[in-house]
Amino acid sequence: MNHEDTLTIGVLALQGAFREHIKKLEALGCRAVEVRKPEQLENLDGLILPGGESTAMGLIAERWGLVEPLRKWVRVDKKPTWGTCAGLILLADKAIGTKQNGQTLIGGLDICVHRNFFGSQLQSFELPLTAPITSDSHLEDFPAVFIRAPAVIATGAGVEVLTSTPITEAQRRQHADVIQGDDVVVAVKQDHLLGTAFHPELTDDNRWHRYFVEFVRSRKADAHNKLSSES
Repeated sequence: MNHEDTLTIGVLALQGAFREHIKKLEALGCRAVEVRKPEQLENLDGLILPGGESTAMGLIAERWGLVEPLRKWVRVDKKPTWGTCAGLILLADKAIGTKQNGQTLIGGLDICVHRNFFGSQLQSFELPLTAPITSDSHLEDFPAVFIRAPAVIATGAGVEVLTSTPITEAQRRQHADVIQGDDVVVAVKQDHLLGTAFHPELTDDNRWHRYFVEFVRSRKADAHNKLSSES
């Protein structure tokens, strides 16, 4: 791959598991950038909003003047963006189960998330889920790590459900007021946005990161072809 083909992908580095995402991206041949300032969004091909503590991430983003630039990146510029766990919450248009003073949201994904659907950190778990299709896909399930994880409890018409997991009886009793059906959604895609409730960066399996890299590359090629046809 020559230098011109190298993608530059940012990772919001305010709090949480941003270093693990950086390592995954670099292993796939990308140039990875830690994003803490609005100007660091310039010249990126894509962006990852990592897992962590969503309320803290929102407050830090407000303090550092990042909320509106991130909203512009996602909702106006429509750049490829992937939110994992807390990042999924930030990308949601609506969130419930938030702390008393609410939750800063970037929005863009036409979904409603339940902030701590799967329970506390003591209730963290790993679950085999259907893996995304990539250029080097294999049939084995993906080992999805859930840590104080959210779940998608409602989706808009334009949202593609990528992965769901069956609801347990305990979850059904706990969330009877919001649960519909027998499964709960844990990965979605809408236009230029991707969201996962779990932490792909905490496993040795790079298929979700490869999926996002190929997604970013495809969006970049489409944008280039559109410019060429208009010139």
